[in-house]
Amino acid sequence: MLKENTIKIFEKSFIDNWELPALSDYSDKKTLTYGDFAADIARLHLLFEACGIKQGDHIALIGKNTPSWVTVFMGTITYGAVIVPILQEFNPTDVQHIINHSESVILFASKAIWDTLDFDQLRRVRAVILTEERQVVAEQPGENVGKVLYGLDDLFNEKYKSGFYRNDIHYAEVPGDKLMVINYTSGTTGFSKGVMLTGNNLCGNLVYGINSELHYRASRCLSFLPLAHAYGCAFDMLTPLAVGSHITLLGRIPSPKILLKALAEVKPNLVICVPLILEKIYSKMIVPMISQGMLRWALAVPYLDNRIYAQIRKKLIEAFGGEFEEVIVGGAALNAEVEDFLYKIKFPFTVGYGMTECAPLVSHTPWKQFVPHSSGRILPGIMECKILSDDPENIPGEICVRGENVMSGYYHNNEATDKVLHEDGWLHTGDMGTLSADGTISIRGRLKTMLLGSNGQNIYPEEIEAKLNNMLYVSESLVVERDGKLVALVYPDYEVMDQLGVTREQLPELMENIRGELNKLVAPYERISKIQLIATEFEKTPKRSIKRYLYSN
Repeated sequence: MLKENTIKIFEKSFIDNWELPALSDYSDKKTLTYGDFAADIARLHLLFEACGIKQGDHIALIGKNTPSWVTVFMGTITYGAVIVPILQEFNPTDVQHIINHSESVILFASKAIWDTLDFDQLRRVRAVILTEERQVVAEQPGENVGKVLYGLDDLFNEKYKSGFYRNDIHYAEVPGDKLMVINYTSGTTGFSKGVMLTGNNLCGNLVYGINSELHYRASRCLSFLPLAHAYGCAFDMLTPLAVGSHITLLGRIPSPKILLKALAEVKPNLVICVPLILEKIYSKMIVPMISQGMLRWALAVPYLDNRIYAQIRKKLIEAFGGEFEEVIVGGAALNAEVEDFLYKIKFPFTVGYGMTECAPLVSHTPWKQFVPHSSGRILPGIMECKILSDDPENIPGEICVRGENVMSGYYHNNEATDKVLHEDGWLHTGDMGTLSADGTISIRGRLKTMLLGSNGQNIYPEEIEAKLNNMLYVSESLVVERDGKLVALVYPDYEVMDQLGVTREQLPELMENIRGELNKLVAPYERISKIQLIATEFEKTPKRSIKRYLYSN
């Protein structure tokens, strides 16, 4: 059991780092110090208190990453209430279902999201507050939330007559085993489930992040992942705020152009990203560079290639701001070709493994000790792991984990909880992998997506898709089984086709050539019998994972 307490970690941090910058909005360049931030949290606590919000009540929050969004999240948990962060990419029907299912009593939302919702369908919500405008736009008859919010400054000035200072920071006393967050997954196999995360679950991640010095006092952080997702929440918000880092919130879709500009300006000391970011930068920035005739020839010359790779590494490091310790990749598998290239040029990156049900971290290794194609070592002293296999080091089996970070279950869903979380504390992740003697974990694919070959071989479609997605004219793909044979569903890269003057009539022949090239790269039992073109992009979860269940038949 952890001796640290999540709420008390933040209480101490806000006091100790009072004068340091805490949050900046990249768009308007406004910055809150930790003192300013603590004062905004104090205002929120007064609002909750005046409106009769109790410890343990559920507060829903949806919108883009802004200082106000962070204030609501942190203000809720430090009050002792339960925060329900919702990914803004969920469709309105799912958002309303999540708000109702979570039994939230207050909804904080951006105006754009609120305009898509129906207050009459939100059964338990007492009032809706626009996060940025800080105004009540709907409330149940007899409620006084709007009135309290209107007079909040007077309440604040009355309580803190001489001003608000660091010695005024006193947060709720809440045991670590109490519910703190309900985080709804963006699952690929159907409707999302509400993952119940306790203070201890968050604290396990915090303690690891603090002790590993992923962030540190006065370090710089550029936050561009959705904070409503467990990965961005833990390491782009909670850990930085726990140690006194300065977080700049990008607050927009991180296209390579926008992201590289922000990285150059902020110069973060740690970069947290998903594989898609690195893969896009690789395809847009590096591939065109190394494909040029002269440079391509030079890379084939011994010794000369090392100099060229060193220059590429230097340019890539500069592109990420030039002052980071490492880039941590998580959230999904990194494309093997991209990973091999980055490792070859000695780019400082590492790949971790986690899931919402572990708030989210399971494994991580600093980049200098990182083993290629692994997902780092199981967190020492915090998590443990076992593989359901007769030979866990060599034969993949389902990955099971146990420890401080493991959720307490799915909200109001005992059936789903019992399927994955056993009485002895082991969480069945649904991922397949191996585990080395030193605790290094390697992921092969999802148990639910694993296919069985005609001779009993385990086929991991994600590995075939990664190779296929690297090929010219392929935007994205999905490998499925049809009548005992492997079929690749492919959405073509129409942008590349237009650039190269390729017509749609030429696609069938091109895809047949691609199928032949792919089948040279995979094992005989992994060969594709057919490529089937699809007309539109695959339907995806808010986390941009393909909803595989829609295409399984």
